[in-house]
Amino acid sequence: MRICIAGAGITGCAAAMLLAEAGHDVTVFEAVPEVSELGVGINLLPHAISILDRLGLADQLEDLGVATAELVYTNRHGQRIWGEPRGRFAGYPVPQVSIHRGKLQVALFKAARARLGADKVQTGHRLVAVDDRSPVSATFERPDGSRVTVEADVLVGADGIHSTLRRLRYPDEGLPRYGGRILWRATSRAKPFMTGASMIMAGHQDRKFVCYPIDRPGADGLQTINWIAELTVDQMPERENWNKEGDKADFAGAFADWTFDWLDVPGLIADADKVFEFPLVDRDPLPAWTFGVTTLLGDAAHPMYPIGSNGASQGILDADALVRALAEHADPAAALRAYEAERLPATAKIVLANRGNGPEICMQLAEERAPDGFARIEDVFAEGELEAIAARYKAVAGFSKEAVAAKVGLQPA
Repeated sequence: MRICIAGAGITGCAAAMLLAEAGHDVTVFEAVPEVSELGVGINLLPHAISILDRLGLADQLEDLGVATAELVYTNRHGQRIWGEPRGRFAGYPVPQVSIHRGKLQVALFKAARARLGADKVQTGHRLVAVDDRSPVSATFERPDGSRVTVEADVLVGADGIHSTLRRLRYPDEGLPRYGGRILWRATSRAKPFMTGASMIMAGHQDRKFVCYPIDRPGADGLQTINWIAELTVDQMPERENWNKEGDKADFAGAFADWTFDWLDVPGLIADADKVFEFPLVDRDPLPAWTFGVTTLLGDAAHPMYPIGSNGASQGILDADALVRALAEHADPAAALRAYEAERLPATAKIVLANRGNGPEICMQLAEERAPDGFARIEDVFAEGELEAIAARYKAVAGFSKEAVAAKVGLQPA
């Protein structure tokens, strides 16, 4: 089939390569004139890595980042609440990968161009209109104001949280839903902490700090540590923009005494050259993504809070499901309905679970039950309670060991 994708982000590029590998004639149009290494860190879960591994990209991405060894939750006093190994360290057949978002984006973009051809992955083309008459046609605008219209058997909107295709289908939806918290994101060079490949989440709902390394130690013994400081803020600032610079004075004071024997949070904040400010936003799950032979993918379909490392990972799972649906149904409209039937309910559950703090609920419960800290975690949580919280979220997000092993045709370790 002739497939047109609006958006060459992480999920758009992954979808393009998977669809081309399946034999489809794929063309991708990206709004920005140039794809570059913007942003900070991102984490890809094993079920997403298993799909990228089929494209031969998993080893490259692991080399560009870090194979996450463990995830640890602590309270605001630095006391361990819950921890568990991750990726291969937990017996998965593939790693969980922490990587710079920009490096991931550029790696996937270059791979898509190399496999599809430069003429098939074009930048500087913003989707502006769709004509649903068969075959569907999409009109893109260039920076100089000129336009080009492309016909296709299938149109996929992978153009992010402010998706043009989504807005055309739901013109009255309005701005994303603000979750009442602001995230300040940055990277700092610092000494490795814990295993040197650990992801930590400290604090609770109203005051949280997340950090993890996104490269290996250099000759100076330092790593690039990706971190996020998060605070409850009643009023939403201007609409989200990954490139909006923030002011440390707006949040650093809330973490001034977070110096633990295993991590210096004030030091990480002080050492960051540049901080980006981002409001916590998502959108309500939609009743439908598919209209005729057009559909939505990734953040265009289901933007969610960055909880549980699920944003980009779920978009890659969307791409995989789309390819399978097109292989199983000769009629493109039927294929898109089947894709939606599989992925819309699954991602809606994650959007709603993340609004309830997902697996991070253990931090909130620890704050409510033991705000001054604890001598023994067993005095705060009932036996098996923490394991159950972690297991429930893995089931909702679809990355239990059994689910990932099934994707790669192996038995879980």
